[in-house]
Amino acid sequence: MDTLTNYRMIEIPIKPVIKTNELDKIIHTFKKYSKYDIFLKIDDDIAKIFLHSLDFAAFKSEIDFILHNYSGDSPAIAFFETLLSQIESIKSYGLKGTKRVYVGYNDERKVKNRLAKETKRQQYYYAQDNNFSSENTDLPDKYINKIICGDSKLVLSDLPNNCIDIVVTSPPYNFGLDYSDTQDAHHWDNYFTRLFSVFDECVRVVKYGGRIIVNVQPLFSDYIPTHHIISNYFINKKLIWKSEILWEKNNYNCKYTAWGSWKSPSNPYLKYTWEFLEVFCKGSLKKEGKTSNADITGDEFKKWVLAVWKIAPERNMKEYGHPAMFPEELITRALKLFSFKNDIVLDPFNGAGTTTLVAKKLNRRYLGIDISEQYCKAAEKRVESILL
Repeated sequence: MDTLTNYRMIEIPIKPVIKTNELDKIIHTFKKYSKYDIFLKIDDDIAKIFLHSLDFAAFKSEIDFILHNYSGDSPAIAFFETLLSQIESIKSYGLKGTKRVYVGYNDERKVKNRLAKETKRQQYYYAQDNNFSSENTDLPDKYINKIICGDSKLVLSDLPNNCIDIVVTSPPYNFGLDYSDTQDAHHWDNYFTRLFSVFDECVRVVKYGGRIIVNVQPLFSDYIPTHHIISNYFINKKLIWKSEILWEKNNYNCKYTAWGSWKSPSNPYLKYTWEFLEVFCKGSLKKEGKTSNADITGDEFKKWVLAVWKIAPERNMKEYGHPAMFPEELITRALKLFSFKNDIVLDPFNGAGTTTLVAKKLNRRYLGIDISEQYCKAAEKRVESILL
């Protein structure tokens, strides 16, 4: 067994009034677990609990079951309640599957003089001299918690500068375009021109320190890397690239339907089961907000900063008549990881309203815009169904 230095220790006094049979139950509880996860030593009137890794949710469920079977005046209740409280108060741990790892999770070699080295190589050099104002403004009341049917560029042009906390959206591939146009180059030039005219307004209205998150799937079949084209746009606008999250949909339904050059390097066709979330910040990586308005849990934070999110696709798109909805879980993670409660969330391509729905569920304020009256009605109906 590892030396005790490889464990995190909790000490809990054991009062003499704990009966022998109750102490035996306490000891028996720990015998169910591997000594490489958690174990107990009794030293006089002190219980020493040694933690290495633990499925805390499962452990808590078992303790809750044990407590349910104790009488209300049992001294062992106080022991177990104290134990759960002290384990839960440990905020520094790693994650390995369902287990919290309390030691050795941060032993990777540290970079010496990291801050100085980052400064020397001009961190996010491409966003320097951006001329963004750091003075944020309030969104007018008439736009708060509204879903507006209209052209996003025109609607956003009436908003003041620096009034939106976070933009979360997924641009459609067909807004305002004529797909009967056989001139492919002309088509895509028009598409990106229209898209970037909306994004120009998003950059303007998002606050200093605010975020813009774009969910996008490259058009692999046409060899158009839309995630790179969109990222280059924001970089050229001098926003700071925060992260790129891979949304793994685990969708293997059509995994082998297109082979390209079968068994030949000539021109193989690759299949993809993921999309991207490109995350950018305006002016500063740090977003101001009250600590009390952060609603992400420790476990959520540790899991979601791993930039591969395994989330199943939306299954109810037929219900809302929309062909390309993202799932609520995707927006839940984006908003809890990158925004605070009461922040203003904008989706300029709101569609059937998943972004505005989740924003309301998470106590964020919202503004959704879409050109389709049908989608706007669906979005309104969804947010109205949420009773807070």
